[in-house]
Amino acid sequence: MKKLLFLFAVMTASVTMAQDLPTNPEPGKCYVRCTTPDVYVNESITITTKPAYSVLKTVPATFKTVTERVLIKDESKSLKIVPAKWGTETVSYVAKEGGNTLSITPASFTPSSQTIEVKPAYAVWELGAPAPDCASSNPDDCRYWCYKGYPAEFTTIQTQELASDATVSKTPIGSRNATYKKTVLVSGPSVVETIIPAEYKEITKTVLDKDAFTTSVSVPAVTKTITKEVLKQKGGLTTWSEVECSLVQYQALPINWNTGSSTLTAEAKRIIDSRLMPVLNQNPGVKLEIASHTDSRGNSVSNQSLSERRAKSVADYLISKGVNSSLLVANGYGENKLKNRCKDGVSCTEREHAANRRTEFRLINN
Repeated sequence: MKKLLFLFAVMTASVTMAQDLPTNPEPGKCYVRCTTPDVYVNESITITTKPAYSVLKTVPATFKTVTERVLIKDESKSLKIVPAKWGTETVSYVAKEGGNTLSITPASFTPSSQTIEVKPAYAVWELGAPAPDCASSNPDDCRYWCYKGYPAEFTTIQTQELASDATVSKTPIGSRNATYKKTVLVSGPSVVETIIPAEYKEITKTVLDKDAFTTSVSVPAVTKTITKEVLKQKGGLTTWSEVECSLVQYQALPINWNTGSSTLTAEAKRIIDSRLMPVLNQNPGVKLEIASHTDSRGNSVSNQSLSERRAKSVADYLISKGVNSSLLVANGYGENKLKNRCKDGVSCTEREHAANRRTEFRLINN
């Protein structure tokens, strides 16, 4: 029963694919399905990493010294018969007036963060692997399409928030008092009056010229501008496109990799620019497979990993040149697809081994 269901699914897929083939194809021509890639634009946003705040500074009070002429003995009269009687009096005055001192409590901050979406979630069509027991001679008849979603990407920016702003407090400075003595008339003369002139004295005292005060300086906010990707236009399946028949078969990409390395040299980048970029520019929307192979020498697991890294290096370089990543498939085959007899245990020349160390490309269906 399961086998019958599978055959029915294969037949249904074959009919669907047949109905979706290019219209009016020409004999001897080759066609691949093209896609319109998702179009993204960069959008800049500005966030505040530290808010604006005020810095307070104190200017202390200033004082000045003044001299004042004060009366220390009243004018009086003396009598020749009965002299006048005198007494003393203490006079208080403010020797130094009071003021204030100021103290500042600075602004304080608390750590915070802000999470920004730098790349939205998206989905692309991906072609599945052919069924191993496909009944059709064409392996593409047994493949299926999956609309695969990818999650959004985020980044977290560390920020600060104002916990409390700067404040100022006052502390009073007490005044200082002083006294001076003066002689006063108790009783005047009784007979002969003689004028006794008044006496004066100069005193010095400190008075407040300008009280303490504060000045405020505004510190502007600190901002940071980040760029995020925004989906402008959604891509998808489009139409069939005619391509050179040779390009649907594996073509050599003559990169001479350094032993054990997956790093592209300047010469390797020149080869990609001159060989691959024209193919992609002349066939917009067509998907490209990059396949990398090794010889049989060494560990098979290491060879598989090395071939995958080399294929990915080529794909990453193409992406850096502006090629849409959804149009690239990077596959590493290790030592699984040797072109000659040089498998493990077989003695071969260096030239025969070199034929298996290769990187290739071809156009494939989207």
